[in-house]
Amino acid sequence: MNCLYCDTPLPAASRRDRMYCNNNCSALASYYRRKAGLSVPSRWQHPALGSEDPLLRRAAVGAQELGEAHGWSRSTTRCVLDGLVTLLEGRPAGERVRMSEVRARPHRSVSRPRLAEVLTDLGLLDDDTPLAARSWIDRNTVNLPSGFGESVRRWLVVLLEGDARSRPRAPATVYSYFGSIRPSLQDWAARYGHLREVTRTDIYAALDSLRGHRRNNTVKAFRSLFRFAKKHGLVFTDPTIRFKASTTDPGLIPMTGAEIRAVEHLATGPAERLIIALAAEHATRTDAIRHLTLDDIDLPNRRITLAGHNQRLGELTHRAARRWLLHRHTTWPISPNRHVIVNARTALGTDPVGKAFIRFDLGRNGFSIDHIRADRVLHEALTTGADPLHLSLVFNISHGAAARYASIAEHLLNDELEQPQQQ
Repeated sequence: MNCLYCDTPLPAASRRDRMYCNNNCSALASYYRRKAGLSVPSRWQHPALGSEDPLLRRAAVGAQELGEAHGWSRSTTRCVLDGLVTLLEGRPAGERVRMSEVRARPHRSVSRPRLAEVLTDLGLLDDDTPLAARSWIDRNTVNLPSGFGESVRRWLVVLLEGDARSRPRAPATVYSYFGSIRPSLQDWAARYGHLREVTRTDIYAALDSLRGHRRNNTVKAFRSLFRFAKKHGLVFTDPTIRFKASTTDPGLIPMTGAEIRAVEHLATGPAERLIIALAAEHATRTDAIRHLTLDDIDLPNRRITLAGHNQRLGELTHRAARRWLLHRHTTWPISPNRHVIVNARTALGTDPVGKAFIRFDLGRNGFSIDHIRADRVLHEALTTGADPLHLSLVFNISHGAAARYASIAEHLLNDELEQPQQQ
């Protein structure tokens, strides 16, 4: 292509929408155009928008409309249109695009998630990629000896995908079960050659140092593994028979001052501070935090709606919300997402953030949103005389849950009264 003013050939590496060789030619062309009363030339348009291929043209128009609705930058939209040209040009009508092609064929600057979003809206995407959890299973069981690795891999695959007599479990359950028994499996694999050599004494030894939720989760994982192995003839006997996982209550003991300070140190960013404030002041559940929208917060009137329950906005949450919303507006000023908590992945869409974002680093340090939430309810019960009706109204919890927290608070209060008398 040549310059529209001096007809000098433009460099081969120039932008496709470039019309002049330099700013001087652009200014002179604009001057003489105004002097002659000519109209301004039409702006450059991506070739995909005027393509003779109806499928490509329809996809390009859809990508442009989706980009305008979700606030994509011009470069993101242009790169997505480039990716559509690479994938759809010359493709037979009715042939779907495989996800593996989306990841492999377009140029590296093309946003794969945005491109997949456009193809999904058009009904042209065929996701042929394996489940991430399935790949994770293969990676984490390949280093175990064959007598353990194959049995554990088969168990995890059935746990993830289900079979004729069992329903599939969530990937989080698979990760949790394998993570809780992995140290024991590695220890047994160093001493034994097959899973069938593990005895009931080994199970007791593995559980001896565990307490609370970790012990219960490990018992469940062991029972699931050996029940599967016995059912499929991988072991002769099930060493976990009559093992039971007792239920534990996260609100039995209030959080200590050291634990509260540890949670404060973990909440480093404005989003994390708002999440902790919602759980610690309003006893908000994880899903309620994820689905909290901008319409649910009324900062001037100090009101907030959590899971349909309108209540007064606490001072701690009010400060955290103001800081986060200012950061959110500065970082993503034109985000179409109406959820309060967003990240780089969801800011350009409309979906809520995942549960892992809400939990951030709490789980790695022995905490959880449910733990913080239960501590808030228990603290309210301790300071208000263990009134279940008050707890039910303030936190919008069921009468049974309110009665349970009130009972725990009564036991704690009675213990505090008995200790001075004994002294």
